[in-house]
Amino acid sequence: MADGWLQPYARQIRDRQRLFDLKMKRLRQLYGSLEDCAAAYRYYGINRNQETGEWTYREWAPAARGLYLIGDFNGWDRNAHPLTRDKRGVWSITLPPDALQHGQKVKVHVVGADGVGKDRIPAWITRAVQDPATYDFAGEIWAPAEEYQWQHQFDPSRIEVPFIYETHVGMSGEAERVHTYREFADNVLPRVAELGYNTIQLMAVQEHPYYGSFGYHVSSFFAPSSRFGTPDDLKYLIDKAHGMNIAVLLDVVHSHAVKNEAEGLNDFDGSGGQYFLPGDRGKHPDWDSCCFDYGRDEVMQFLLSNVRWWLEEFRFDGFRFDGVTSMLYFHRGHEPFGDLGAYFGAGVDQDAVAYLQLAATLIQRVKPGAIAIAEDMSGMPGLCRPVDEGGLGFSHRLAMGIPDYWIKMLKEKKDEEWSMGDMWYTLCNRRYGEPHIAYAESHDQALVGDKTLAFRLMDAEMYWKMAKDQQSLIIDRGIAMHKMIRLVTLATGGEGWLNFMGNEFGHPEWIDFPREGNEWSYKYCRRQWSLVDNPNLRFKYLNAFDAALVKMASSTRLLATPPPFPLNIDEKNQVMAFHRAGYVFVFNWSGDKAIMDYLLPTPQKGEWEVILDTDNARFGGFGRQEGSQHHFTDEDGRLSLYLLPRTAMVLRRVGSAVMVRQCD
Repeated sequence: MADGWLQPYARQIRDRQRLFDLKMKRLRQLYGSLEDCAAAYRYYGINRNQETGEWTYREWAPAARGLYLIGDFNGWDRNAHPLTRDKRGVWSITLPPDALQHGQKVKVHVVGADGVGKDRIPAWITRAVQDPATYDFAGEIWAPAEEYQWQHQFDPSRIEVPFIYETHVGMSGEAERVHTYREFADNVLPRVAELGYNTIQLMAVQEHPYYGSFGYHVSSFFAPSSRFGTPDDLKYLIDKAHGMNIAVLLDVVHSHAVKNEAEGLNDFDGSGGQYFLPGDRGKHPDWDSCCFDYGRDEVMQFLLSNVRWWLEEFRFDGFRFDGVTSMLYFHRGHEPFGDLGAYFGAGVDQDAVAYLQLAATLIQRVKPGAIAIAEDMSGMPGLCRPVDEGGLGFSHRLAMGIPDYWIKMLKEKKDEEWSMGDMWYTLCNRRYGEPHIAYAESHDQALVGDKTLAFRLMDAEMYWKMAKDQQSLIIDRGIAMHKMIRLVTLATGGEGWLNFMGNEFGHPEWIDFPREGNEWSYKYCRRQWSLVDNPNLRFKYLNAFDAALVKMASSTRLLATPPPFPLNIDEKNQVMAFHRAGYVFVFNWSGDKAIMDYLLPTPQKGEWEVILDTDNARFGGFGRQEGSQHHFTDEDGRLSLYLLPRTAMVLRRVGSAVMVRQCD
């Protein structure tokens, strides 16, 4: 066992391995293999026989008294097309080739165990559309005459380090409306590529009835949201990203489901549970949603098939699993994680652990090299260790404590009160051998009720003083701190990087989805690209710095190397210096203290040059240092540097393998 601190829990870890092995054995007995188990979307739902042209609809609803397929094809007659039930509780009906047509609306009328009949959306539907007048959802037959023709092949294993651009298609344009997959592909992807990101993470793709849920109250798990276009439009987006050598991740929600019965899975067969845990355990206390029963074979097959569906049908390159903490614990993360015992006690849902292990295994079997990121705030040990070690098999986890730290510092501490030791500990505090995705902020910090880093730093001043020719100490500080926070977070916080769309240039304001409280306005649910495109505004400086930041990190393979090593944590002067991959990073966090001849030890003697300077005029700084100046170590291997207030620089030893220039 690599981590000696986990030795007291060796038995629990072995128990997890045994449960995984038992689950895998059971899947092989029931379905033949893990991959066959996860191909159930070819069996359930509405499928067409390629040889005969016949349609077959199958639905698992073990407690239901009757199911009837209804839709445009039969005038919505609730008695015309009854399904028959087998001994496993699977209902089915086969229809002739001309019975259903592409674009027809369908539902299933379910007479539940309670005797109540309800019109529902088929659980495995691959397209659901919303009536703009009534907001009512219905399934839609998606069987176009010609299948989408993919233009590009992409191997996700080429992504050594993910630089992730987190996105939401609907709010990705500037007009006050919902935007489309194709608009994103044509208008936003080029920006992402220009900035140097090699991965995009798509939010809100799985169909959801309420736009303002940010896509986290999913109703139809196999259906890409029709708000943004057709399934082929989504394929066009992914295909175009692959053509730009950009991987595409799905923000997948398997932690819970919307409680709506008309659109979702809740109480599908009238038994009160079925897909979800019975009683209070099946109700999420914070999210007003339903929690899956991961111990039930049919539920596990549904979710595993969902993983395979998105990988194969849409060629996603991996996932960001939402709400993993809620999945792992019956208390949904409400109890403290003060000691290691909290990760192995009675509060852990072992079936959920086994499901995530199976999902991680499946992902690599279907698409070797795919990325699997866990959103977990609990710090579960082994989350990113191989399953055969007793781990859960994820490739990365989100470093969720870092953005919380920055919010706390900006809200509660004056600049002169910032502790270099606390900052270093927070940024570097992660489990060894478990890759983390570092980020200073994500969509969570951009929502109404919170503030982005830029807005927290500059607030209302951004409305009036972002022009190049206007002077403002608040804006000067905000721009300087924004760059420093992002640089130090990227360089120390993990083995990957994430940025939410628009934060790279300091997008002002918050995200507020259309709702009754704002008169259903889209004013704050969009991205104002005109701000960064305007040559007279300072937003362009932050954008330029972000591109330089990503270029520096990717070209030096910075995040593919071991964690940083401190050179000096200077509380008195508020200076932090460290090296990683042989590069030296120096930060002067003081707001008013310029330090001449600051002596700093280096990992190697010799000649050093600055490859990134936050004070460069290209990045909205004052350009106070000569970028071409070289620095030489003394006989003790120390550099003598001039450290300006609220600036940071990255240095490389002249003659090292990778050349990076900030001004090309």
